[in-house]
Amino acid sequence: MGLLDALLTDKKVTASKKIAKELAAKVAEIERCEGALEEKEKQLDKREEGLNKKLTEVDEIRKKEITKLEKIARLTREEAKKLLIEATEKHLAEDLARKIKEAEEEIEEKTEEKAKELLIEAMQHGATDYVAEYTVSSIQLPSEELKGRVIGREGRNIRAFEQATGVEIELGDTNDIIISSFDPVRREVAKRALQGLIRDRRIQPTRIKEVVEQTQKEVGKIMFEEGKKLCHSLKVYRLHPELIKLLGRFKFRFSYGQNMIAHTLEETKIGVQIAHEVGADVNVVRLGCLLHDIGKVVTEEEGTHVQLGVDLAKKYQLPKEVINCIAEHHEDKPFSSAESRIIWIADAISGSRPGARYEAHEEYVKRMEEIEEIANKFKGVEEAFAYQAGRDVRVMVKPEEVSDDELVVLANKIAEELEEKVTYAGQIKVTCIRETAASETTKAK
Repeated sequence: MGLLDALLTDKKVTASKKIAKELAAKVAEIERCEGALEEKEKQLDKREEGLNKKLTEVDEIRKKEITKLEKIARLTREEAKKLLIEATEKHLAEDLARKIKEAEEEIEEKTEEKAKELLIEAMQHGATDYVAEYTVSSIQLPSEELKGRVIGREGRNIRAFEQATGVEIELGDTNDIIISSFDPVRREVAKRALQGLIRDRRIQPTRIKEVVEQTQKEVGKIMFEEGKKLCHSLKVYRLHPELIKLLGRFKFRFSYGQNMIAHTLEETKIGVQIAHEVGADVNVVRLGCLLHDIGKVVTEEEGTHVQLGVDLAKKYQLPKEVINCIAEHHEDKPFSSAESRIIWIADAISGSRPGARYEAHEEYVKRMEEIEEIANKFKGVEEAFAYQAGRDVRVMVKPEEVSDDELVVLANKIAEELEEKVTYAGQIKVTCIRETAASETTKAK
């Protein structure tokens, strides 16, 4: 037993030494690997530090280059080109104005040509369109003395009134005043304002402006009441107030010479009767007839009256069937329902009956609106008014944006644009007006 135990003990010692040796070797290997890893980590840290430094440098360079580019090319090519042209035109405005004036003086020297020009101008004012029953209003003055007040010293009151209202004033041989404008709302405002001034008798430019602004608000209220009256007469209730206000404009709006309130009343009655006879939805027909032409009195947006009417109906969440009636009443889209067909039929009956419409008036209004639109689109223009069937255009400019020299250039540009885009007989005279005014109020005592 003793020998066996000794042998076992020797074997255990030998095995333990072997294991210890192997463990020592593994520990050494692990320590060596750890050392290698630490060395690699140090190298990676150095590389990362170097990369961060380079990224910082690249970022700085990028920022500097962006700053340079922003200074050099902050705008697109077209924008930069436009700004350059505008700046050049402004810089050369004085030279352009002088050249235009020199050209005018040269023309004046040619007496024969000037004589022909005067004859042409005299003849052109005789060739006016026949639109009197749709474009003029008349006011009878109580006395000759009051007529002088309306005119003002050297005509200043008449000029101030025309500029504030956008109408044209003509003085008759007797004590009557004729107010002329293609826009019936302007004409109504002018008529009421002039009547108020005559009653007030304080007729001077500042008072004229105050009365015109007050009258514009009054006419706005009148149009709302007219819209409400139209809706109630057709048994349409609970319509949005903004739609009622727009319908009120029908009182002063004509389509081919046919008043739009008269047309809408007539068409709706026809449409409703047809709907009853054929068993269509009477409420859809009633609302569709009432609103089918509402796009004609939307003056703030661009587009056909059909599209403007559809957009308006969608804005105020009208039924889809009514929107379709508006969209299809001129067959711009295929008919989607019997109600759409009925509205188309009623519209055609009302518009085509003998004496209902006068096409020359609509063409006249379209030409006048086109002339004003062209003049209004130029930079610095505050408002433009067309007179004399479109043969005389007066343009009010913002004095802080247009200088005296630039005024001459602006008139020339508007005239060139009208020559290119408007069809007219004779000539169109463009007058640009630049004026400033100042006022102050005393302290209350």
